[in-house]
Amino acid sequence: MNKRQEQKELRRNKILQVSLDLFIRKGYNATRMVDIAEKAKMSMGLFFHYFQSKEKVYEELVGIGFTGTKHFMELGKGDPLEFFEAAAIRIFTMLKENPDSAKIFVLMAQAQHNEYAPEAVKEMLLKVDNIKLSISLIEVGQKNGTIRDGDPESLSTAFWCSIQGIAEQLALHPNVPPPEANWIVDILRK
Repeated sequence: MNKRQEQKELRRNKILQVSLDLFIRKGYNATRMVDIAEKAKMSMGLFFHYFQSKEKVYEELVGIGFTGTKHFMELGKGDPLEFFEAAAIRIFTMLKENPDSAKIFVLMAQAQHNEYAPEAVKEMLLKVDNIKLSISLIEVGQKNGTIRDGDPESLSTAFWCSIQGIAEQLALHPNVPPPEANWIVDILRK
């Protein structure tokens, strides 16, 4: 990558980072393009060189969260308990190594309740629901004796909401160490 391409990539990443912070702190609707440009220390013209609108920035950030979520759910092809263990370990490792990833969890949670979200974002969010997608895995784990008895949807909710809550806490307090992954998996373990 040459110097010019590297500089473009740095600016683009700066816009995404600044936008993520503004969206989770002020909300999507209250964040203006001028706020993003000012915080990124660039002109509106330069901002428009990278993104056509704040909607496009928002779509890209939610797309990052969507891709990450989709990736984790695609891992769920083997033993259910091993899937949940691997997912928890990967998520907590990611949160520890990249504190900004916790902000993506906050953004995704907010996006699910955002009536002003662009249609492309609403469509993405319809395709990913970890709680619903994990129910069948929990049922398989209950049949093979590795996952505790109980309502599969409730167990899935307890697992994923624990991870979500931890990520949100780490977004606010990035220096707090995440819990051990097995503590969260124990919610499901028989």
